[in-house]
Amino acid sequence: MAAPHARRADDWWRGAVIYQVYPRSFCDGDGDGTGDLAGVRAKLPYLAELGVDALWFTPWYLSPLADGGYDVADYRTIDPAFGTLGEAEKLIAEARELGIRTLVDIVPNHVSHQHAWFRAALAAGPGSPERELFHFRPGRGERGELPPNDWPSQFSGRTWTRVEDGEWYLHLFTPEQPDLNWAHPAVRREHEDVLRFWFERGVAGVRIDSAALPVKEPSLADFVEGVDPHPYVDRDELHDIYRSWRRIADTYGAVFVGEVWLPDPDRFARYLRPDELHTAFNFNFLACPWDPARLRRAIDDTLAEHAPVGAPATWVLCNHDVTRTVTRYGRADTGFDFAAKAFGTPTDLERGTRRARAAALLTLALPGSVYLYQGEELGLPEAEIPLDRIQDPMHHRSGGTDPGRDGCRVPLPWQADAPYSGFGPGPAEPWLPQPEGWSRYAADLQSGDRGSMLSLYRRALELRRREPGLGDGPMAWLPTGPGVLAFTRGEGLVCVVNLGDEPVRLPAYAVLLIGSGPLTGDGLLPKDTAVWLRA
Repeated sequence: MAAPHARRADDWWRGAVIYQVYPRSFCDGDGDGTGDLAGVRAKLPYLAELGVDALWFTPWYLSPLADGGYDVADYRTIDPAFGTLGEAEKLIAEARELGIRTLVDIVPNHVSHQHAWFRAALAAGPGSPERELFHFRPGRGERGELPPNDWPSQFSGRTWTRVEDGEWYLHLFTPEQPDLNWAHPAVRREHEDVLRFWFERGVAGVRIDSAALPVKEPSLADFVEGVDPHPYVDRDELHDIYRSWRRIADTYGAVFVGEVWLPDPDRFARYLRPDELHTAFNFNFLACPWDPARLRRAIDDTLAEHAPVGAPATWVLCNHDVTRTVTRYGRADTGFDFAAKAFGTPTDLERGTRRARAAALLTLALPGSVYLYQGEELGLPEAEIPLDRIQDPMHHRSGGTDPGRDGCRVPLPWQADAPYSGFGPGPAEPWLPQPEGWSRYAADLQSGDRGSMLSLYRRALELRRREPGLGDGPMAWLPTGPGVLAFTRGEGLVCVVNLGDEPVRLPAYAVLLIGSGPLTGDGLLPKDTAVWLRA
């Protein structure tokens, strides 16, 4: 089998390593405390040296930032905090010159309350064509004082907000994110035009936020637990929408990755049929605890879900919504569940870092594509943000009980001896505070340390490009003792991960290609350690 990079053309995405950029926290180019496109452009050589194939940008569009940019006011305008459309076009082109493609985010479920459509709907009043683009309804109760239905929110709190004329509008997230009415042809046309707008500017793909949510049951009937079909999750009408999107993407050679949270593997796979989305995020693996049996089951289930439709799996350990890997793996509960997040959870960062290093090699050895969230290659832990500095609406809408997601969004440390760890030229403090000691994770320190997390990722990504068996393709499990995962990739490449309590003997091999940590003095693989071998 040819190496993934050697055969990369239209199918580059099947084995790609895609780096997620959260622009606000990546690098500040102008010194105002907010990351921007100038900062990303300055760090393109770093990303090329890291060895990634593409960049996925969370929303960089005009937004009041009520939900970190996922409240989009205008898809054709870059938010001034990040730069200009011209800078975005330069970034796309400059990255492509370095062999790095660009993916952008589209949020079809909702727009910002500052979007021109929603402002017009508020001004036009009940019964107007402008309100048909959203879900406006009269309330229940004698005076319409009760919400139109009882749908639960994706965040805490209500899903309906009442406006001055007495009608209510639907928002599955925050009140600043009104849901669109996907039964209206203008909503479909607008999103198709937005896709073309960005494909024309050289974007190689689109990540679809909350991809299973946009279509709603027409009558907006009350939610009944366990009754199918769900009134707003995984509606059958979605597939016609994504087929129309796929036809557009195919004319540009572009790809889609969907954020699809579904427990039913058959329903999940429907989104990955050859005429719909190319890939979808694998949340089963992301949320899986550091446990050999459960990880193996998550891997097997993922590959089985994708096999019938011929789509490659995607693997991810962390993203802009999820507790960072180093912290999660250092806790007693190493899985992830939004409902379980709490302040002050004890963490053993040494153990978490050891496991995160092993997990990096495990993930990069699996068949398919990999998404790497910014800062994971630096081994950043989750930060506890002072209460008065938390900006995430998940925290505020929970009444202050949920820590929110800001802890994984702290601005990156680039230079150890610079103010604010080199996030920007200063003098402004970063938009989220960096914890004490953040500079010890700085990229410049790690670049010169062969044992650092950054060096591990660089070496692993170099091997992944070079080794014919890695990337897209088959894998086969090897027999092992308790607590150990081992599998082959291609011709003679073996990945072994020891999740047990004691060191274990490795299978016979010719070359040790890379290890997440050193072997013991007598050549055994320590606990929480992974290696790649050539047999």
